[in-house]
Amino acid sequence: MTDLGHNLIFGSFVTPAVSPPHHAVELAELSERVGLDLVTFQDHPYQATYHDTWTLLSYVASRTQRIRLSGNVLNLPLRQPAVLARAAASLDLLSGGRVELGIGAGRFWDAIEGMGGRRLTPGQSIDALDEAISVIRGIWDTETRGDVRVEGSYYQVEEVKRGPAPAHDIGIWVGAYKPRLLRLTGRRADGWLPSLPYLPDGVDSLTEMNKHIDDGAQHAGRDPAAITRLLNITGQFTDTGAGLLVGAPAQWAQELAGITLDHGISGFILIGDDPYAIEVFAAEVAPAVREIVAAERRTSGTAHR
Repeated sequence: MTDLGHNLIFGSFVTPAVSPPHHAVELAELSERVGLDLVTFQDHPYQATYHDTWTLLSYVASRTQRIRLSGNVLNLPLRQPAVLARAAASLDLLSGGRVELGIGAGRFWDAIEGMGGRRLTPGQSIDALDEAISVIRGIWDTETRGDVRVEGSYYQVEEVKRGPAPAHDIGIWVGAYKPRLLRLTGRRADGWLPSLPYLPDGVDSLTEMNKHIDDGAQHAGRDPAAITRLLNITGQFTDTGAGLLVGAPAQWAQELAGITLDHGISGFILIGDDPYAIEVFAAEVAPAVREIVAAERRTSGTAHR
């Protein structure tokens, strides 16, 4: 996998902490003010110290004008897909087309079950995600005649009216790590949204994981290059380099540009709630990455998507 030529996206990954109540909102507003493209929030509905992520997304949408919004990633086992589809479409319409849909198959099953969700095996959760994507796309597809009908093992939808259609083609971004879910991402999703700290072999993992996505896309007759690859990242700004994303902004820029050019990653989302880091990431790292990647694309003739 090499550079796919996608537009670069830079964003923040904010903790939806309840205390103080407006801190997450303020970080979202900061993210917009300093020029980031995207603000995202993790989603753990069973966590009492966190805001409900969808409520937070809706509130942030009303407090911002330009920045795009997404869960990172929404907990599908506790968010019924037909309702989620309509909620996303409504918020997209109200926000002027600024919503993306990051979703996950579920991880913390004790907590999910404690909140009334159904405990699933890893394989079942992947099948459920596949069915959920069918439900969501069916709700959004107002050009097809007839009602939405999905006769799945986990989600059964019958005689459901289509709509509303979102303001733009909302991207369905899947958080995935294992081969089967990666292949599903290639087969059904618009984007891939993993976290660097969870990659088993760090950046080196991207080669094999991208291959699974590409295989899934090809078997479904899709162009693998159509799938956006994003990455949640963490690091530290320091005067001297001490490893990947531990160093000066110029070092970060070189390293992130390399990940784009070598692995096709076009979205970088900074994990953390440090306002200073968000400002530096937006003001110094993002422009430098764009410049390095643009120069290489001009040299190599990479087609821009």
